[in-house]
Amino acid sequence: MQSQTPSDFARSRRSSLLAAIFLMATSAIGPGFITQTATFTATMGAAFAFGILASILIDFVVQLNVWRIVTLTRMRASDVANAAIPGSGYLLAVLVIFGGLVFNIGNIAGSGLGLNALAGLNAKWGGALSALVAIGIFLSHRAGIAVDRIMIVLGILMIALTLFVAFASNPPVAEALRQTVWPDEVNFATITTIVGGTVGGYITYAGAHRLLDRGTVGVEHIESVSKAALNGIIVTGVMRYILFLAILGVVASGVAIDTSGHGANPAAQAFQAAAGQFGLRAFGLILWAAGITSVIGAAYTSMSFLTVFRPSISERGRNLATVVFISLSLLTYLLLGTPPAALLVFAGGFNGLILPIGLTIFIYVGWRRADLMDGYHYPRWLLALGAIVCALTWYMGAMSVGPIFAFLNAA
Repeated sequence: MQSQTPSDFARSRRSSLLAAIFLMATSAIGPGFITQTATFTATMGAAFAFGILASILIDFVVQLNVWRIVTLTRMRASDVANAAIPGSGYLLAVLVIFGGLVFNIGNIAGSGLGLNALAGLNAKWGGALSALVAIGIFLSHRAGIAVDRIMIVLGILMIALTLFVAFASNPPVAEALRQTVWPDEVNFATITTIVGGTVGGYITYAGAHRLLDRGTVGVEHIESVSKAALNGIIVTGVMRYILFLAILGVVASGVAIDTSGHGANPAAQAFQAAAGQFGLRAFGLILWAAGITSVIGAAYTSMSFLTVFRPSISERGRNLATVVFISLSLLTYLLLGTPPAALLVFAGGFNGLILPIGLTIFIYVGWRRADLMDGYHYPRWLLALGAIVCALTWYMGAMSVGPIFAFLNAA
């Protein structure tokens, strides 16, 4: 076997960092976020810009801490938790896997909505077809490489198409910028839901676990990891704001978007109003790309937590478990009567409630367990920001439990 040259190693490391960035980005900009953005922009207008900003700032603090601590400890999140607080890793794993299942049902629903808008295919059949595509990827003997390449290509496609529609909708940018920092109203249930849809549950750990699997770990890689986390946050932040502006332009023009009906697809309505039939088809492709990448990301990351229960499981065994996970998500989706758009909003809210639990453990590790990080002196400013965000997510979660479940019951 030919040995790897320094240039090959550098190329491999860049590839793993890029894949981690897009795994995080496509997971954070999934069908849930797209549907949530359309729903909340239709009801709140430009004031929702503050929720977007809040999600980006929280994302920055959460991802930077999680990526750094996972790669410094060379352990998966659940193993880090168990090492710091015995037994907490099992709790975290159960919550993330269950939250990932809820999210993945929503992701399959989103991919079905995407194919419905793109080709007129029944949403149930579209979701089933998308899930089967994801299963085929994980059954492949080169699943790891396939996942990386699909994330990058579809992520770039999503950004390009959304940017086009944002220009076409002609949004009130000045008003959006004002309300980004000085909103007319602040809705904690909305912020918790959007945070859950972009950084809650499994999404928190997606990029970090990908880096771990690719061997980009240790103090020697901390600068590269931090830079990759920042780049990922920039990519997701720009994408979120562009999507918001695209839908805001339609709402501001006076077009009424239906967010309540069982067959409602609010984002599709907005894209169609902005760019006609092309807008509708472009939206379908964007939502399908977001759906299929998020199905892959949710399943991959959720099943990466299985190692806390069975450390000896091989990569092939984990891929097979991932296939079972996607199949279970698909079966639940096909049997469930909840409308897809409502399910996607609920999934974000539920995962937003999981976020503070894992973040609390990681901030504790950063403050008190330098021994788990090869004695690395963790930046206190980053931990201080983490503690503030942790307290904020606990507060938002407590304030939002009632409204989130009320939304599901009313849908």
